[in-house]
Amino acid sequence: MGLTATDTGGNSNFPPCPTGLHHAVCYAVFDLGTQHNDMFNTDQHKCVIVWELPNERIEIERDGIKESMPRAISDQYTVSLSEKSKLRPILESWRGRGFTNQELIAFDIFTVLGANCMLNVIHKPKKDGGPKAVISSVTPLPKGIQKLEPENEIIYFSFEDGGEIPEATPKWIKDSIMQSREMNEQGQQNDWAYDPPDEPAIHGDEDIPF
Repeated sequence: MGLTATDTGGNSNFPPCPTGLHHAVCYAVFDLGTQHNDMFNTDQHKCVIVWELPNERIEIERDGIKESMPRAISDQYTVSLSEKSKLRPILESWRGRGFTNQELIAFDIFTVLGANCMLNVIHKPKKDGGPKAVISSVTPLPKGIQKLEPENEIIYFSFEDGGEIPEATPKWIKDSIMQSREMNEQGQQNDWAYDPPDEPAIHGDEDIPF
C-alpha cells in the first residue's frame, strides 16, 4: 500500500494560522489523482499533505460538547521527486538529507504520516485581499523538543490502493478527488464509506529520515 512518487483550499471561519515557526505533526495525506490545470492546459498527479499545529488551538463542537483541538494547515504537491518539483525539496529539508538514487525510484509519501517537524508559515494575499497562510519551509525538530503524537485521527487515501475516501476527509479535498481523471474514468458516485487498506507505517519516536 502507499502513494508512490517517482494551495490549501476550503472555507474557514477562523483567521489564518499565525506567521512564524510552528511545531507540527503530519496526520493526513490524500491522493488527489490526476488534476487538470485549465490555465496551462496540463494534467498532473497531485496530493495534499496535512499537518496539525499542537500549540495553535481552536475550539470546535462535537455532539454538543466543546473541544480544544490543534489547528491544521495543508499544502498541495505534484507527486514527483524530480529536481524541479515542489515536493522533493520539502521532503529533503524535512528529512535533513537528500534522497539516495534507490529512494528516488519509488518513495512512499505515506511514510510521513505521524512525523513531527517545524513549519515556517508566512502570509500571502488572497484574491479577495485577505491574508492566506502558506507553508514556506519544513524542517526537522530541533534537538531537545519532544516529539508529539497526532491528536487527530491518522487518515489517508490513495488510488494505488483502490481504497475509498475516508469520511473525515475535508469537503474541499473530497471535491478535488471527485474531479480527478481517475474518478471520472471509474464513473463512481459521491456515496463513499471508508474501507481502509492495510495501514501504513506510522511514525512514533523513531528519528527522521522516514
